[in-house]
Amino acid sequence: MKYVQTNKAPAAIGPYSQAVVANGMVFTSGQIALTPEGEMCEHDVVVQTKQVLKNLSAVLEEAGSSLQNVVKTTIFLDSMDDFATVNAIYAEAFGDHKPARSTVAVKTLPKNALVEIDAVALVK
Repeated sequence: MKYVQTNKAPAAIGPYSQAVVANGMVFTSGQIALTPEGEMCEHDVVVQTKQVLKNLSAVLEEAGSSLQNVVKTTIFLDSMDDFATVNAIYAEAFGDHKPARSTVAVKTLPKNALVEIDAVALVK
């Protein structure tokens, strides 16, 4: 098992790793819209979703993977009213690659984020 850490994504804000690689797969922790410096992005679902996907991509790359190797994602939304907006940005980021996915609405996310995404991917 290998713990993943990159300064191209925000540091974990609790007792966990950005990701863990085990048995040829990488399991990411949920990414919210913090910049790599730890600052929260503006309270806008478009801006936050783009930052979340940028963070997720950076963690995956550090682990030896990429968005194109993702097998499964989970999206957590502050509001299902944002589903279509997040879905469009997600579709653009993943292109023709369509991993399995769950999307759920939650009461509150860390740091009052609007969106959080985690992933499971194959290591190249």
